[in-house]
Amino acid sequence: MSDTRPIEVTEVILRDAHQSLIATRMRIEDMLPICEKLDAMGFWSLEVWGGATFDACIRFLKEDPWVRLQQLRQALPNTRLQMLLRGQNLLGYRHYADDVVAAFVEKSAENGIDVFRVFDALNDLRNIETAMKAVKRSGKHAQGTICFTTSPVHTADLFAEQARQLQNMGADSIAIKDMAGLLTPYGTYELVKAIKDNVPLPLAIHSHATSGLAPLCQMKAIEAGVDRIDTAISSFAGGTSHPATEFQVAALQGTAYDTGLALDPLTEISDYFREVRKKYHQFESEFTREDISVQVNQVPGGMMSNLANQLKDQNALDRIRDVFDEIPRVRKDLGYPPLVTPTSQIVGTQAVYNVLAGERYKTITNEVKRYLQGGYGQPPAAVNEAVRKQAIGNDSYSEERPADALAPEMDKLRQDIGDLAVSAEDVLTFAMFPDLGREYLEQRRAGTLQPEPLMPIDAGGRPSSTTATEFKVDVHGETYEVAITGVGDSGGGRRKLYVSLDGMPEEVIFEPLNEYVAEDGGKRKQASEPGHVTAAMPGNVVEVLVNEGDQVEAGQAVLVTEAMKMESEINANIAGTVTLVNVAKSDRVTPGDVLMEIK
Repeated sequence: MSDTRPIEVTEVILRDAHQSLIATRMRIEDMLPICEKLDAMGFWSLEVWGGATFDACIRFLKEDPWVRLQQLRQALPNTRLQMLLRGQNLLGYRHYADDVVAAFVEKSAENGIDVFRVFDALNDLRNIETAMKAVKRSGKHAQGTICFTTSPVHTADLFAEQARQLQNMGADSIAIKDMAGLLTPYGTYELVKAIKDNVPLPLAIHSHATSGLAPLCQMKAIEAGVDRIDTAISSFAGGTSHPATEFQVAALQGTAYDTGLALDPLTEISDYFREVRKKYHQFESEFTREDISVQVNQVPGGMMSNLANQLKDQNALDRIRDVFDEIPRVRKDLGYPPLVTPTSQIVGTQAVYNVLAGERYKTITNEVKRYLQGGYGQPPAAVNEAVRKQAIGNDSYSEERPADALAPEMDKLRQDIGDLAVSAEDVLTFAMFPDLGREYLEQRRAGTLQPEPLMPIDAGGRPSSTTATEFKVDVHGETYEVAITGVGDSGGGRRKLYVSLDGMPEEVIFEPLNEYVAEDGGKRKQASEPGHVTAAMPGNVVEVLVNEGDQVEAGQAVLVTEAMKMESEINANIAGTVTLVNVAKSDRVTPGDVLMEIK
């Protein structure tokens, strides 16, 4: 064929695929054995880093993410390594000063990254310019990225104009990042054509399969002129992940768009990862299957699996549908931000608070407050002014690039972490996640790093656990089979227990009539008076803002807690004197517990 146009493939198995399906839990020990075969495939690039991988490495896996990158670089000498970079947010959840951004990009390039997919959650392109310049200085490939979403203000013409701006920044290629699977086939054709008609750069499409439409979207994108597609090995494809690599390769074989990739080795790679996936069964979620409702709630794949795991930790998985319904409402209130980290976390966590507290915006996270002050950039549309007023009162709103207000940080970061950091990379780890990073570096020095345990698989191929969830119960000579299928909070100190009784689903309410107090007296009493300060959600104490004996005003912040990676202030309900402080930094808290008393 004289007019062949081979489609290039970026394989996402080592980053986004497992982030979307098993909450980013794949360990480096399960990546390295298959790298030789991945390296021989001929992918345009392998996505290996960025997104939640940095967080998961130090939070759960107790791996040094920089060492992971170095190992992958050594194991994949013939393939471009690609990362996802959140512009001025890098891999954290706030904006960093320009010197931190420059240092992070420089070290990422030195340690093995060839392609930087740079995006901003709000598509505020001012927030990616520093990172793009740093990538260009490093001599690496700068891929300017547009976060796709739908709203009254997001149009194909708007996205095409943003692509032109990215070209003017020096982008080597453009990516359409459809993190929630919102694209439709014919909408994709229109979008790709609008960009390709205006910007003569290679164009990649990244679309999650959540709605079931992504494979069709990729085909229409190819017809419209796209140059590159993101896919995932089939054993980690579909659902909230991506179209399967083998399927798309097979579909294009013998056409003008033939990828040139061979199916036999792809099948071998898929077989390998199919066995690997079984190891991480405890992180599987029913909410990672294909679901067309994403076209309504717009929840991205990685957000969906992580949200399910986080709600499970809160004993509130039964409320996930309520959270999905609340997310579009919060998103509208915040001016229709695309749902991608960190805005997906900001919107998702606030939606959780709104649902679990039983009152919208009763508790507002610090990140939402920062967002409504302009701390993340310019929202795509006007925000709900009533919510802004409730969140920040009369505090000012800035329309400037957020990083313009930040002084250089690297010297202070080096000073703060001190000799716990033995390399520039360690300083950057601390920069991304100060408390978590410090804890990781302390544990590394002490030799106490321990990854979270993996639940074994029993001989029958089923998950095994040390805690029984299925029982036989004898009552008056009758035997019943009871299976506990879930737990929840019914309010007022009562607990819901979801059970299966001889195969029939039942909901049981438990209301305690007394309390068990541990021998160490560690159990906190339950809040019963206006002066009792308590948390709206389970979490950890980040900071205690007052001491016993302090005078406080009603509404004054007295504690800062963290839940689901987002911080929120806990305020005093009444004015008075702090007579008891019952928590310290890092303590775990539970709703209803008295954390502080004010009289």
